[in-house]
Amino acid sequence: MSELQLKQLYDGFRDPRTVAELASQIKELAAKLTEPVNVMEVCGGHTHTIMKYGLLQLLPDNIEFIHGPGCPVCIMPKERIDQAAALAQLPDVILVTLGDMIRVPGSEGSLAQFRAKGCDIRPVYMPLDALKIAQENPDKTVVYFAIGFETSTPMTAVLLEQAEKLGIHNLLFHINHVLVPPAIDAVMADPETRVNAFIGPSHVSVITGSQIYQPTVDKYHTPVVVSGFEPVDVMQSILSIVKQKVEGRCELENQYERAVSYKGNEAAQRKVEQFFTVRPSFRWRGLGPIPNSALMLRPEYRHRDAELKYGERLPVKEIDDHKACQCGDILRGKAKPQDCKVFGRGCTPQTPLGSCMVSSEGACNAYYRYAGVK
Repeated sequence: MSELQLKQLYDGFRDPRTVAELASQIKELAAKLTEPVNVMEVCGGHTHTIMKYGLLQLLPDNIEFIHGPGCPVCIMPKERIDQAAALAQLPDVILVTLGDMIRVPGSEGSLAQFRAKGCDIRPVYMPLDALKIAQENPDKTVVYFAIGFETSTPMTAVLLEQAEKLGIHNLLFHINHVLVPPAIDAVMADPETRVNAFIGPSHVSVITGSQIYQPTVDKYHTPVVVSGFEPVDVMQSILSIVKQKVEGRCELENQYERAVSYKGNEAAQRKVEQFFTVRPSFRWRGLGPIPNSALMLRPEYRHRDAELKYGERLPVKEIDDHKACQCGDILRGKAKPQDCKVFGRGCTPQTPLGSCMVSSEGACNAYYRYAGVK
């Protein structure tokens, strides 16, 4: 088999005629539904595709998208950001993290604001960049504030592996890697949830395989279709879900076969298992504490755990969002961005009050960019 080319992942999957034909098929089949289909697209990348390409307007009224908690920046609670800020304020510490994370507000400001005050906080594109920073600053302690779902966890594992291999002792980790299936369980455990179908994340599934959603299908009798990020991908996935509903089926399907397999990237999974174990509980922004929903370093690597080394200096008080911000309800699928009174007013991508407006994967950011603000 020839090497997969980037163009193969999207070529033809943005064709307007194909999207229109799929919309027609969905509308015809949806007329046979006996109840509304409320689809939660877990990943924020899907939310942006839905909004950018106007897919909402192409679907009949008995099909609704409910935006899920699949944005790693959006679900980070304020106390974890406060811990990152506390680390950055320590003498001789360089805090390193990924992109959007520095703009998410904590209780005393964002990491970008602390950086403006003189803290050495460095956003990076790749986790391995932290290795170079540690090598170039042997007299400093570099703390990598690790975030992300199953997608980015293997990269943190490789960073740790290289630090051990090269004997770079001044690199520590503050681990905030979270897991998709427990978040889905939290959504479905809510007695008020309206979700009765899921579009499974793309990038997460490349690593984990589609297999991780089978328990969701079995436990909640809910269709799950793993989808690519392009508009044709999403529309094909909706058509599959509607077919299942009309035929009385609840199954796991993989629309994104060009990139996702059932078992996933087993080498990456082994790397994660080598360095991480499941954390007993983790508090998600908007969802609250979810058991077994995040990772932490294995005992043999705790010498690199910044939470342990600096534990007495890190704030632990749980802090909720601004009272006017409805990010929590949006992440639980109980509200849409326009329902929030400060959306597009006091809360914009330039002046975000909540995490859903900060990230390029956040639902509020998507609505602000593509749906227009009155």
